[in-house]
Parts: sequence; C-alpha cells; structure tokens
Amino acid sequence: MEFPSQIKQQSCMDCLSGQSLGFEIRMAFQPIIDWQTRQVAGYEALVRGPLGEGAGWVFERINEQNKYYFDQACRVKAIETASRLGLDKMLSINFLPNAVYNPETCIRATIEAADMFGFDIRNIMFEVTESEQIVDHKKLLKIFDSYAKRGFITAIDDFGSGYADLSWLESLRPRVLKLDMGLIRDIHQHPAKQQLVANVQRLCLEMGTEVLAEGIEQQAELDYLAGAGIRYFQGYYFARPALEQLTRAEEIAALQQR
Repeated sequence: MEFPSQIKQQSCMDCLSGQSLGFEIRMAFQPIIDWQTRQVAGYEALVRGPLGEGAGWVFERINEQNKYYFDQACRVKAIETASRLGLDKMLSINFLPNAVYNPETCIRATIEAADMFGFDIRNIMFEVTESEQIVDHKKLLKIFDSYAKRGFITAIDDFGSGYADLSWLESLRPRVLKLDMGLIRDIHQHPAKQQLVANVQRLCLEMGTEVLAEGIEQQAELDYLAGAGIRYFQGYYFARPALEQLTRAEEIAALQQR
C-alpha cells in the first residue's frame, strides 16, 4: 500500500481550492541571487495564508491528518502561481519528508501541475529542511533518488540548524546545499563559523554540490562569503518575500542603493 487508504491523491484543482485543508494557501516569492552574474537565479516559494498571513499561521493549522494534502497543495500552488507570474527560472519548493508517503505519487502530482500550467519541470528544485527531524532516513534517500532521476533539482535547506551532519550530507548528495541563517549571521566576526563553512564547502566541492548562503542581511556577510567562494545568496539584504510577486534584479539593485 502506497499510503493510508483514507488518503487519496488530490487533483490539481482540489489542491488549488484548499478544500482538503479547510483554508486557502497563497505563495510569496523570495529571489535567489547569482552573485557572479548579479542576476536572479530563481525564487523560493514560501507558503502564506489567504490574507498573506505568515508561515507560522499556516503551520499552526497543519496536523497529521492534513499534512499530506498540505504538501501536495503547496507544490501545486507554487507551480500555478509561478506560471501565472511568468517565472522562467528556477522555482524552489519546500517539502515535508515525513508527509511523503510515496515519492512517485508526489512526482506524478508535480508533473501533472507542471503540465497543466505550462511550467518546465527542469526548473523545479525541491528543498527538504534540515531542521525537521527525519523519522525514516532510508525513505528520504529514496525520495532524493527518485526526484533526481526524474530531473528535479534536490536541495537541503537550513543546513547547520538541526539534525543533519556532514556524513548525512554525503549520503544524500543534494545538488544544492543551503546554509542556515544562524550559521551566516555575523560570520565575518566568528572564526568558528568560518571554519565550519569552509569544511562544508570542501565536501560540497568533492560531491559537485552547489552552496547557497541564505539569511544574508549585511554587506559584511555578503563580502566575506563571496570572498570565500560562495556564488549563490538569499536574504533580506537583497529582498524580502513578496506575496504573489517576483522581485526583479533591477528592483533588487535599487533597494540596495537606498
């Protein structure tokens, strides 16, 4: 049995309506910056409530009974909104590994949504948060393997904030590793953080994994990390998440000049 019998795969329209959750979800988008080219490389889709309420408001309403629906709904809503906004770059979607009953079922839902809304699946990146304790490590390995084989980009989010370590990183071998903002904060002033990031960079280089530093809020943090060889960045220094909007490179440049 792929997943509990009382749970059925939702259609794209079911996911968009929010009927299975009992409330509508919307998406905010935060740009991911390629500092080498000074361009937007893609956007992370971040869940919001019907009136733009933050992720905390949404997650207070997620439980064991609806988390599978929620995971599917987030995928579909992110793809539908990104397509409607004309996004033709990478779209990063968070997923809950403990809510994925069978990766192939979720892949089918993702492909169905991409086909329906005309979004290139090669531009989709799936992030698993490192701060969520993984109940079944073998299951997550299977999920990552399934996604990679189908052409999706795989990523670990918030690395350095919780349960993962370098050996776990080596097992998963994601295409992208996102360093947690707690590790990034004031890194230019903390030799211990600098050493940890350097260790992670060496391992990622060996695996062919791209490092992305998230949570950038200061020029000094950006300067240090760019000088250390990191190419991709995300954070309030560039732009805050915008509800159903894509912040463009020229707008980001204008914000930085204020």
